[in-house]
Amino acid sequence: MASPVVPVPVPVTVTDPVVVRNPCGGVTIRTRLSKLCQQGQPQLARHLLDSLPRASTAVWNTVIIGFICNKMPLEALQLYAEMKWRRNTASDGYTFSSTMKACALTQNLIAGKALHCHFLRSQSNSRVVYNSLLNMYSACLPPFATQPQHDYVLKLFDVMRKRNVVAWNTLISWFVKTHRHLHALRAFGTLVKASLTPTPVTFVNVFPAVLHPTTALMLYGLLLKHGADYVNHVFAVSSAILMFAELGCLDYARVVFDRCSCKNTEVWNTMIGGYVQNNCPLQGIDVFVRALESEEAVCDDVTFLSVISAVSQLQQIKLAQQIHAFVLKSLAVTPIIVVNAIIVMYSRCSSVDTSFKVFEKMSERDGVSWNTIITSFVQNGLDEEALMLVCEMQKQRFTIDSVTVTALLSAASNMRDSYIGRQTHAYLIRHGIQFEGMESYLIDMYAKSGLITTSELLFEQNGPSDRDLASWNAMIAGYTQNGLSDKAILILREALMRKVTPNAVTLASILPSCSSMGSTAIARQLHGFSIRQLLDGNVYVGTALVDAYSKLGAISYAENVFIRTPAKNSVTYTTMIMSYGQHGMGKRALALYDSMLRSGIKPDAVTFIAILSACSYSGLVEEGLHIFESMDKIHKIKPSTEHYCCVADMLGRVGRVVEAYEFVERLGEEGDAVEIWGSILGACKNHGYFELGKVVAEKLLKMGMEKRIAGYHVLLSNIYAEEGEWENVDRVRNQMKEKGLQKEMACSWVEIAGRVNYFVARDEKHPLSGEIYYILDKLTRDMMDVGYKPGYSSNLNRILESSD
Repeated sequence: MASPVVPVPVPVTVTDPVVVRNPCGGVTIRTRLSKLCQQGQPQLARHLLDSLPRASTAVWNTVIIGFICNKMPLEALQLYAEMKWRRNTASDGYTFSSTMKACALTQNLIAGKALHCHFLRSQSNSRVVYNSLLNMYSACLPPFATQPQHDYVLKLFDVMRKRNVVAWNTLISWFVKTHRHLHALRAFGTLVKASLTPTPVTFVNVFPAVLHPTTALMLYGLLLKHGADYVNHVFAVSSAILMFAELGCLDYARVVFDRCSCKNTEVWNTMIGGYVQNNCPLQGIDVFVRALESEEAVCDDVTFLSVISAVSQLQQIKLAQQIHAFVLKSLAVTPIIVVNAIIVMYSRCSSVDTSFKVFEKMSERDGVSWNTIITSFVQNGLDEEALMLVCEMQKQRFTIDSVTVTALLSAASNMRDSYIGRQTHAYLIRHGIQFEGMESYLIDMYAKSGLITTSELLFEQNGPSDRDLASWNAMIAGYTQNGLSDKAILILREALMRKVTPNAVTLASILPSCSSMGSTAIARQLHGFSIRQLLDGNVYVGTALVDAYSKLGAISYAENVFIRTPAKNSVTYTTMIMSYGQHGMGKRALALYDSMLRSGIKPDAVTFIAILSACSYSGLVEEGLHIFESMDKIHKIKPSTEHYCCVADMLGRVGRVVEAYEFVERLGEEGDAVEIWGSILGACKNHGYFELGKVVAEKLLKMGMEKRIAGYHVLLSNIYAEEGEWENVDRVRNQMKEKGLQKEMACSWVEIAGRVNYFVARDEKHPLSGEIYYILDKLTRDMMDVGYKPGYSSNLNRILESSD
């Protein structure tokens, strides 16, 4: 909430020594003009003024002030021009003061300077006019006008012979506006030393300059010393609450709030907003409920916007519905800005369908409404629907701006669609649209679309000094996502050489490169860097470290990072659960899942994939089935193909193949997925259900033709080989050749003395390959001596080798 702007007092009427009688009675012309202005009819007052053969300065002032009080400052300036040039009427202090106010309201610096010249020529030395001049320059000058030759506020203040508290208030406000907070505090100290009594407005102006809690407490203590009128001044109270809230001192903000005995709507709104801005939505909603119960506050648009933001943070759909209903009951006509916030609220609560229903029912929409629903669709994974909305937005002649373009680039990135991305990029160029972070969005979009070379060109087109951190991060993430881990490390080193300080996003982007490179050493270096830069406590960095160490096989390191990460979210827990599962530690995964539920963190769909996979790897079937049943019943998460696949794999791994088959059959159309039936096929092969495996395989081949999946062909070939049906083996292998299918070769790696060695089947590129194969053969013979038998015959081995 911005600090309230306190207007310079402008008199509405003044005493006129010349009394002009109205023919209708004994009322002066000035009184009648003043009454017309008070009734909201300044134009009629202007017509009456024009009919006068000769009007005094005070009469002109009355109508000028009337225009300003009716929020018509341009008309007030036009009337002043007529008064001076056409009627040649002299101006006094009230004339200058009121017209300066009009310049401030319109931010017309040129007119203000001209009036300043008129005032100097009049040789008047009115303190009121000087205060009005200060206010005019403060309102009209830009925030960056801090150079001595352009700082007219400070220049004017320095030449003032007598300065009252109003002048000091304007100077303090000007220092705050121009981000010279220390100057503002010094000016406040000088005011106090000059034995001037600060007004509540003085505190309103100086509170935003405070950057330290100790200073805040000192200033608020001084406010308390001035008595109840200051403590209960609603503007001062609101500013004090805002000051403490922005410093993160919500306890002190609440003390200020509770101490105020005359709260108005603004005070209530500031307290609610303070909680929401500090991510304390429950406390904000509690204050909102108290406001409803009191008779002091009347809910306005700001109240509803704050509360809707609080519900968005909580992501509670039932509470969102209650707030929505209350807004509809409270407001005869819901403003567009509030409806836009409601759309965001439902989107954050994962109810984008409701967001769209609210959008559809809007009788009037603005560009923000369209951008809000488009962004909501993109954030909820409905990228194609978002693109359709953009087309409809254009049809209805709404302008595509930087927010729309950001959503389009995000959609193109999510869809890995370079065509949409290039079209959006071309639109940016044609319309000259620029926005902060544009280069990073484009680099990310092209990288995710597989056009990493284009990302490099965009990255290189700006010199190193012109690149922001977001661009460096996008390029690092792009290399990592495209498997170019070496380049990702090199670009990070270049950033460090150019004195670019990495942040949490940088580390979260680069850490996946360590696992793809198989380098524990680099992961540990980055971990050490995060500790030195105090980034190890960041939830995203902690999660990335857990994932990297786990994939590198260093599960104990992953555990230590997880334990020491202070703020854990559902992603952090899910990553650790998945790590335990991949290392066969199913019981630890279950224990951590229970701990997650006890801590109040809600599992999402990915969490259930992680825990079900962990149960599958460890043979914890009953526990896994119980968790699967709780998904919909307790956590209200509808299972997807991935969850069904986990259950089928879980049953198949322990030999309950028929039960797995029946489970998938009961799913109907939901179970018609290649991944699910592929899991069943693998179980059939491993546990000797060859006849059932043939049925499943034939079904898979029909489903997977378009997807060109080679692995299932190989699996079916193996099943036929186990049965000795070599004709069918040849048939399947010939089908693979005709379709150009080839099974992707697996890769193994081992890190020795800081060097990562990679291996694939029948690889002879390593300089010590002869010795390596000698050891492998020896190990194979030793395994066979103790009873190990290969899963398929030597004939099949020969066939597979010939087909690779």
